[in-house]
Amino acid sequence: MSHAWMPSSPCGDGCVDHTSATVGRTRAVLRALAAATVMLGGVLLLLGVLVTRGRARRDLLKSWFRLLLRAFGVRLKVVGAPLFQATPGRGVLVVSNHVSWLDELAIDAVQPIRLVAKSEIRSWPVLGALITGARTVYLDRERLSLLPGTVAELASALRDGAAVGIHAEGTTWCGLASGRYRPALFQAALDAGVPVRPVVLRYRQDDGATTRPAFIGSDTLVASMRRVLSLRRLVIEVHVLDEVAPGRADNRRDLAALVQNDSERALYGDVSVPSQRVHAGVDLQRAGG
Repeated sequence: MSHAWMPSSPCGDGCVDHTSATVGRTRAVLRALAAATVMLGGVLLLLGVLVTRGRARRDLLKSWFRLLLRAFGVRLKVVGAPLFQATPGRGVLVVSNHVSWLDELAIDAVQPIRLVAKSEIRSWPVLGALITGARTVYLDRERLSLLPGTVAELASALRDGAAVGIHAEGTTWCGLASGRYRPALFQAALDAGVPVRPVVLRYRQDDGATTRPAFIGSDTLVASMRRVLSLRRLVIEVHVLDEVAPGRADNRRDLAALVQNDSERALYGDVSVPSQRVHAGVDLQRAGG
């Protein structure tokens, strides 16, 4: 059941760019086989995670997520700090925009963290089990009564020194536009007294932005994966922005607005896309803001 408070996005099937350069069918099939092999190998990875701790566990997970991106034919580019935590052992709330199922893979390829995700991801074949194994916190968007408990769980993890990631828009957008950052989960950072780390994800191809990896509209996971597998020279840029220190905002709404302002400057400051896409993106961004 949908509720008026549930996040929504005007981005739909028409926002997906179908003119991007693609690879041949044989190469796409080889990528699919490689990705399936890496994902199935993730079952063994979970066993390795159980017997490792600290930096060894982090490096093991990060290497696997990077390998999975490469299997899909995706190159990762990190801009800014190499890790989300400026101080090891100090909790941080990592806040990013939301475009695709690839977002989680890219974030964990920089630094494996505890992510908050919609409950539907738990049922995804293979990938859902691996994301769950990474200690993902699932949010049931249809049951608002559970939200305070989720915030309390996140605040506890942050106090214990964890890096916790959220997609503050609450739903996916095309990547040329973004929605309003929902303030509810920012309360966890305020309650725990930890900084917020804005992160901007940009999907690029041949030095221009592309919406082809977006997971929006009537998309199925399989259809979206097929598009990604066929893309030529896809790059995910992970822009790790400066921390927003505790005390810069008095309440969660001001904190969400401050983080969104920083993120939008990085997202829209120098995007190079065809003019009609820019105009559409700007209109959608205003509508969602």
